[in-house]
Amino acid sequence: MHLKGMNSSATSKHRRILIAAIAGTLALLVLVGIGVYGLIRGPYTPDPGTDDTNQTATATPTPRTPATQAVPHPIRETTRPELFASDVATALFTWDTTSGYQSSEYAQIIVDVGDPSGIETAGLAADIRAYLPSPEQWTQLRTHQTSQWLTIDELFVPEAWADAEAQAAPGQLLPGTTAFTVTGIRHRAGHWGENPVETDRPVAFTMFITCQPTFDHCRLLRLSRVDAPLD
Repeated sequence: MHLKGMNSSATSKHRRILIAAIAGTLALLVLVGIGVYGLIRGPYTPDPGTDDTNQTATATPTPRTPATQAVPHPIRETTRPELFASDVATALFTWDTTSGYQSSEYAQIIVDVGDPSGIETAGLAADIRAYLPSPEQWTQLRTHQTSQWLTIDELFVPEAWADAEAQAAPGQLLPGTTAFTVTGIRHRAGHWGENPVETDRPVAFTMFITCQPTFDHCRLLRLSRVDAPLD
């Protein structure tokens, strides 16, 4: 496939630098551990010497059914940017350690919808690794039958993207390139012993995609750091 706007190595290099700078992936932060500790450490148990007489009792929330599945969430081939962005967000945050798949296999589903030229592949793979448990974490989480899924609250083109487009030199951004910021709630559920445990926390991030006319269907270029979205 011949890509528009990619006739020179200099232009491609400038495009990589621009997208990487916008995404903020030059200083990746692995934040997948946030919210895991309720499962790894187990539910809070008061110290035997602590007097709980005056503590206010709280009801245990009713567990929700995880929106997970046995196989990695598919990302559909589509020319609709919003639909593609929604599929990517869901695939990025949906996994189940009891499915028989490894975290690398969940990651590969997302890498496969990346830039077919390969220019952004290494950077995208690094971005995705920051969202998923490492192999060591995956092994630990499997002992607790941990699964994760995402409830999307908002999916929108951030205002800052207009500034990025205005500052880009001609040819630096492929036609059909845009950014989508996703906000939502990341749910994680598992077991501590025989007790079900669930943790929730808000997340926000931005993805950069290119659709028509450059590609026949939408492709993922890069991801921002978790909780460092474009506004």
